[in-house]
Amino acid sequence: MTAIHIASPALELRAGHQALVHIREHGLLPADVHMIPGAAGGPKALGIQGLDLALFGDWLPRTPQPRSLIGASIGSWRFASACLPDPVAGLRKLGELYTAMQFAKGVNMAQISQRCGAMLDELLGDQTQSILGNPQYHLNVMVVKSLGLLQHDTRSRLSMGLGGVIGANLLGRRHLKRYFERVILHDPRLRPPLAELLDFPSAHVTLNASNLRAALMASGAIPWVMQGVRDIPGASTGMYRDGGLLDYHLDLPYQAPGVVLYPHFLNRVVPGWFDKGLPWRRGNLEQLKNVLLLSPSRDYLAKLPFGKLPDRRDYSRFVGDDASRQRYWRTAMAESQRLGDEFLQLADSGRLHEHIKPL
Repeated sequence: MTAIHIASPALELRAGHQALVHIREHGLLPADVHMIPGAAGGPKALGIQGLDLALFGDWLPRTPQPRSLIGASIGSWRFASACLPDPVAGLRKLGELYTAMQFAKGVNMAQISQRCGAMLDELLGDQTQSILGNPQYHLNVMVVKSLGLLQHDTRSRLSMGLGGVIGANLLGRRHLKRYFERVILHDPRLRPPLAELLDFPSAHVTLNASNLRAALMASGAIPWVMQGVRDIPGASTGMYRDGGLLDYHLDLPYQAPGVVLYPHFLNRVVPGWFDKGLPWRRGNLEQLKNVLLLSPSRDYLAKLPFGKLPDRRDYSRFVGDDASRQRYWRTAMAESQRLGDEFLQLADSGRLHEHIKPL
C-alpha cells in the first residue's frame, strides 16, 4: 500500500525546555540521541510504525552508537523488534503478526495469553542473543510486580483489586505503592540512564536468555485481558503484569545526555494507565525537560479511517469481521509512512525547530 499524500502536517512536535533550547541552537542530529522511550498503548503502535521505520531504519543508523531503549507493554515489543538484526524487517513483522491475530467473541484470558505468546515466539525466533547483544541498542523492559489481590488471575479477586487501585489512584498516585512495585529488566551491559527512582519501590533485574520472553510477556499482560506472568527468572517471586499500569507513558527522570527522542501516540505524557481519564494528571515537566515528543497531528488523525489510530476497542468494533479490522490496521500502518517521511524531511532541512511547541 502506498501512502496518500496530503499537504497538512502529519507530525506534531513538542519538547521539554532544555530540549527546545538545544534544538533551537544546534538543530537535532542522530548523535544527540542516547535514549528512546516507548509507551504502552497496544495497537496504537501500528499507527506510528512509519515513524519507527524512519528512525531505526534510516536516521539513527547514520550515527551508530549505543542507545538505551526503554519500553512498557507494546513499547517493549517494538524495541525488541528494533533490536533484531534487521530492525526494519523486525518492526514490519511485529505489525503484521499483531494485525493477523484473531480473537473470537468470548475468548478468555488464557487463550489470549497463549496466542500472544505464540506471536512473540514467532517474532523473536532464535534471535534472543542478537537482541541482548545488539551493538547499537540496549533494551529495557518495564513491568510491575502485583501485590495483594492483584497477585491472582481469578476475575473476582482481580475485580476487587482493581477497584482498590482506581480508588487509591484518585487519592494520589503515591497510594499505588500498596498495589504495585516497578521492575526494570535491563540490558546486561548497562542500566537505563535514569535518576534514582523514588516515587515507587523499584528494582532492576538483568535481562538474559532465560527471562527475555517472560519479561516481554509480562510487560504486555493487561489485567482482565491477559494472564499475569508468575516468577520471572532472576526477579523476586511473584506475579508480574503490564508495566504501563504504573508507567503508561514513561514519565521518568531521564538522565541521558542530549535529547531523549520519544516517538509517541499522543502529544502529551500521561503518567499511569489509571490516569487516562484524569486530565489533571500530567507528566512532570522537569523530568521531561530533555524530551522531544513526536506524535501524529490532529489533521493527520482526522484523515485516517475512523479518525483515529488503531486501538484495542477495534476488536469489539469489528467482532466477527477480522478482515475489515485488518484492512483498517494495514491502512493505518501504510499511512504512517508520512510520519517518518515528514520527520526525516524536517530533520534534514534544519527546520525542525520551526515546528516545535513546548510540552
